[in-house]
Amino acid sequence: QVQLVESGGELVQAGSSLRLSCAASGGTFAITDYRMAWFRRAPGKEREYLISIGGNGATTYYSDSVKGRFTISRDNAKNTVYLQMNSLKPEDTAIYYCAANDGSGSYDYWGQGTQVTVSS
Repeated sequence: QVQLVESGGELVQAGSSLRLSCAASGGTFAITDYRMAWFRRAPGKEREYLISIGGNGATTYYSDSVKGRFTISRDNAKNTVYLQMNSLKPEDTAIYYCAANDGSGSYDYWGQGTQVTVSS
């Protein structure tokens, strides 16, 4: 059974940096076989698609609000994907989720989320 487990969320001050992790496990699941992505859901808002990394390592941004501040990376040996967040703003406060897409068009696997709170 595939599991995605996010970690690293915490309360930080505006302007800080934070790195979230998404550890994947289960069967033969390998992050290099999937498009891995980060989403977030802020209070009272819809889920927002932020950024993804393909099997070939190419990064795609989907949200202008994080472009230039957030980057995605992965450690294939650890089967882990990261979200580096810099220059955090109060509006980045949200639950952050990682997800995996096997190329079928939808994200089939989701983590439970990790809370990031940015104080002003």
